[in-house]
Amino acid sequence: MLTRIKEIAEKLAPRLIEIRRHIHSHPELSGQEYQTAAYVAGVLSSCGIHVQESVGKTGVVGELKGDGIDSRLLAIRTDMDALPITERTELDFSSRQPGVMHACGHDVHTTVGLGTAMVLSQLEENLPGNVRFLFQPAEEISLGASWMVADGVMEKVDSILSVHVFPSILAGSVGIRYGALTAAADHLEITIMGESGHGARPHEAIDAIWIASQVITTLQQAISRTQNPLRPVVLTIGTIKGGRAPNVIADHVELLGTVRSLHPETHANLPEWIDQIVKNVCHTYGATCEVKYERGVPSVQNDTTLTQLVEGAAREAWGSDRVQILPEPSLGAEDFSLYLEHAPGTMFRLGVGYPDRHNYPLHHPQFQVDESAIITGVVTLANAVYKYWQR
Repeated sequence: MLTRIKEIAEKLAPRLIEIRRHIHSHPELSGQEYQTAAYVAGVLSSCGIHVQESVGKTGVVGELKGDGIDSRLLAIRTDMDALPITERTELDFSSRQPGVMHACGHDVHTTVGLGTAMVLSQLEENLPGNVRFLFQPAEEISLGASWMVADGVMEKVDSILSVHVFPSILAGSVGIRYGALTAAADHLEITIMGESGHGARPHEAIDAIWIASQVITTLQQAISRTQNPLRPVVLTIGTIKGGRAPNVIADHVELLGTVRSLHPETHANLPEWIDQIVKNVCHTYGATCEVKYERGVPSVQNDTTLTQLVEGAAREAWGSDRVQILPEPSLGAEDFSLYLEHAPGTMFRLGVGYPDRHNYPLHHPQFQVDESAIITGVVTLANAVYKYWQR
């Protein structure tokens, strides 16, 4: 079956590059993927795949029916949205939308998902079970997965697979990660209320800016002394707003930040831990405060059995020298984790780096991909689908 998968994928290669370039040149922001969704639906329909549109607002679902020998339902998820970045690649097919760019590889993800559907649709008579293709909007704002789940896309799904490009791995290779792949990402908002006063008489005021500095410093120190170093936590205060004049002590400061963690138990305890530290510091210096901790998305925890499945599919397809076991997780976030609350799954890294040039990172205006990686992703996923029903 692998030989047949590769034959079909190679024949589709020019069409898949055409698809990827079309999507790349017509990027759409999160929640606005109307043209992309219509394009995806058209490609799926042309393959005889049953299509549902406007799922999760601007998402698309394709259902490929197998012969029914195996009742298990396998889902494959890809994302479609672009970023508010002005492209500087100078490619012939660069973005036609000012200030919007596919700088995180979602054009490749969508193409790999479509390519996998196109390959499997030609092998439908040999497909033991059903495959559900999820083309998700709004991953970049961590909302799309929740929209899709709310619309029932995980009903009856037994397992789910996904892929994300990785420019630090060369095209033609894949990265496999067991356990935690990405971090939980939460939003933190702290408001500190002191008392205003003259800059020359600090003893008559309660300096909210100085207290804010103590809060920030104490939080960073407390992470190193009270959190398990084998379960990393990263807390970054990204904005500070406060003060009206250089000679007036501020009575009000707002701090905004992000909190990243990998271990589910650590993630569960962070809101109370942060709240207690902030309130204790403020109380010590006579200020009051308000702490708002908003949950984002949990960490992606790859299922061991399904990760072994994808690793085996990749090794069989490309050889062991093109499969990397990733030693470390990323502290970036991925809302793929929300699907994993409903079924086990795994996400692998698809190498898209060039061997002979500098590879810019994700979210960079000069980010580019080696398009030969598309076939690597399609064959790996299609082979994993067949191996899934051979277990």
